[in-house]
Amino acid sequence: MGLRPNLLTRRAAGVASTTLALLLSTAAVGVAPAASAFSAAPGGTCVEPADAHADARVKAGGAAKHEPNELTAAQIKEREADLAAALRERASRRTGAVVPLATVTIPVVVHVIQENNTRAGGNIPDSMIQSQITVLNQAYSGATGGAVTAFAFQLSKINRVVNPSWYPILEGSSAERSMKSSLREGGKNTLNLYLGDVTPGLLGWATFPQQRLSSTDGVVVLNESLPGGTEPNYNQGDTGTHEVGHWLNLYHTFQGGCSASGDGVADTPAEASPAYQCPTGRNTCSAAGLDPITNFMDYTYDSCMYQFTPGQASRMLTAWNAYRAA
Repeated sequence: MGLRPNLLTRRAAGVASTTLALLLSTAAVGVAPAASAFSAAPGGTCVEPADAHADARVKAGGAAKHEPNELTAAQIKEREADLAAALRERASRRTGAVVPLATVTIPVVVHVIQENNTRAGGNIPDSMIQSQITVLNQAYSGATGGAVTAFAFQLSKINRVVNPSWYPILEGSSAERSMKSSLREGGKNTLNLYLGDVTPGLLGWATFPQQRLSSTDGVVVLNESLPGGTEPNYNQGDTGTHEVGHWLNLYHTFQGGCSASGDGVADTPAEASPAYQCPTGRNTCSAAGLDPITNFMDYTYDSCMYQFTPGQASRMLTAWNAYRAA
């Protein structure tokens, strides 16, 4: 399962051609999240950035350069309690004219952070950004071989900013906070996507949803990880897919390791640790099922990952109705 189904279809749809590394290394408001395996504070940890509301994707070998902080069992328990509280609060405000959303089109504002006007300085072409939106729509529609989710993405604006003090984008820095508070547009339902060179060893990071909108809300992605980019093995756009999954409230597939709670989704097999490259047949837990190396929420090469599960689709929609729906 190392090769992504429908990859040729994806490219035929207008995504920039890239070099393929072959095997190289619906929920309702007011109810508990569907397909959730959480029942109490889970054990185990997961690699995360310093902000408890953020998550990252680390490239192979990147952890040795920069390993963001882990989400603890207590932090996971807090987040799950917050989701339940948000669902209850939403339900208490419902009227007959308000119903949970079943399909969602997300406006996307893309901020291209540049050191200067050269490609090396972050000036990537609009065509790469448009291809990234195509990749998101194919991944979240199930066109690449996974579950159909409720989400579609519509590019609203490309905002180019030349500011050497914000380049590269360093996770958790005061410059990152300044950049986001200065540039962020829209409400909770607007995806702000920040593109640039980033912290060495990372491919991107994202905030989890929360009840009060933060000026730091959004997704940061390495510019050269977009389709047609120069980042080896991670240049088909699935860093964006992965980070948007976190923005929609998904954890890594390896969250919690082999514990019963895991990532809070019942249909993603337990996984003891991140998978890198594309280790077909990997099985790190005694529970049923091989490691979900083809899931967008693991750490494998872009050529290896191609799917969300129905449980993940349900969890994202539950969280949308709790946190981001108008």
